[in-house]
Amino acid sequence: MKVLIAMDSFKGCLGSREAGEAVRDGVLAACPKAAITLLPLADGGEGTVAALCAPEERRVCTVTGPLGERVEAVYGIRRASGTAVLEMAAAAGLPLVPAEKRDPFAATTCGVGELIADAIAAGCREFLIGIGGSATNDGGAGLLAALGFRLLNQAGSEIAPGAAGLAELARIDPSGALPELRDCRFLVACDVENPLCGPNGAAAVYGPQKGARPADIPVLDAALERFGRIACRDLGRGDPLAPGAGAAGGLGFGLMAGLGAELRSGVELVLRETGFREAAAGCDLFFTGEGRIDRQTAMGKAPGGAAAAARALGVPAVALGGSVSPEAGAGFDGVFGIQSGPVSLETALDPARARQELARTAEQVTRLAMAAARGKHRD
Repeated sequence: MKVLIAMDSFKGCLGSREAGEAVRDGVLAACPKAAITLLPLADGGEGTVAALCAPEERRVCTVTGPLGERVEAVYGIRRASGTAVLEMAAAAGLPLVPAEKRDPFAATTCGVGELIADAIAAGCREFLIGIGGSATNDGGAGLLAALGFRLLNQAGSEIAPGAAGLAELARIDPSGALPELRDCRFLVACDVENPLCGPNGAAAVYGPQKGARPADIPVLDAALERFGRIACRDLGRGDPLAPGAGAAGGLGFGLMAGLGAELRSGVELVLRETGFREAAAGCDLFFTGEGRIDRQTAMGKAPGGAAAAARALGVPAVALGGSVSPEAGAGFDGVFGIQSGPVSLETALDPARARQELARTAEQVTRLAMAAARGKHRD
C-alpha cells in the first residue's frame, strides 16, 4: 500500500510535520509494510517556513517589528534550491501587536524588507514570500525603504513610516535600491483577490482588524491610492487594480511595483515546492487535514488544494480534523473528526492527545481502505 500524507498545522496544537508524523504512525499500525511519503503542507501563510524548510535550514534575524520595536523573525533557505522562504507575518504580523496597540497608520513592513536584505546577503536570489496575517496598511512602503528605495515628501525628506507617511509622499527614488534586486525573482503566495483601493481594497476590507475605525478607512484608502499612483509613475510597473494588490495592507502591490514580484496561489506554490504531484502519482491513499475542517477548507485552503490535486491523479483523498463542520465534505472522498468523544477545547488542544487521536483515526481509515481493496480484488 502506497500512502501520501500532507497535513496542515493544527493551530495552537501541532505543526504540520508533527501532525503528519502522527498520521504516519496510525497508517503503519494498520499496515506495517505501507510505503509512506510524508510531506508538510501550508498555504503561504503561517507555517509556510516550517512546512518548506527543515529546522537546520531556518535562520533567525533580528528586524524592525510592525511598530518599530526589534523582533526576532525566522525565515528559511532551502538547501536544494537556495530559495529563501519568508513569512511577512514573522516581521510584521498582527499577532506581534497587542489589540490595544494596533494602529494601521503607524505599522510598517520595514522588517520584511530587512529579512529580504538578509537573505540577499546570504546569497539568495530566488524568493518565496507568504504575505498572510499582516498588521500593516503601508502598501509595502516600509519594505521598499528597507531595501534602499527613497520615499520622499515635497521637501525631499524621507516620509514617516506606516500609512501616515504615505499622505506626504511626493516621489519614489529607486536609485539607491540594492543592486542585487535586479537578479532576484520573487514569487508571492497570495490567496486573496482584493485590489489596492476602493470598497474591496486593503483599507476597507482588512483595516478594521488592524485597528482602523470607520472614519479612518477613507483616509487610509486615500493614502494607498496616492502611493499606488506615485509608485506606478516612478517605478514604471505595478497595477493597483490587479487581483491581490490589496493583500497584506497593499504589500501585494508594493512587491509587484517595487520588486517585479509575481503573485501566485499559495497552495499551488507549496505543492510545487514540495513535489506534491510527483509524490502523489500512483498512491493508493492520501491523507490531509487541519485543526478545523469546514466549507472553507475546500475553497483555496491548503488541505482543499492538496486534495484536489490528489483526486485529479485518481488518488482518494481523506481529511482529518480536530473538529469538523456538517458541510465539510466537499472536495474530499472522506472527512473524519479525530475526537473519540466530547472534550473541552483545552483538552482537544493538548498536543499529546491530538497525536494519539490522529494516529487512532488514521489507523481506522487505513484498515477500512485495506478492507475495501480486498473486496475489490475478490470482485
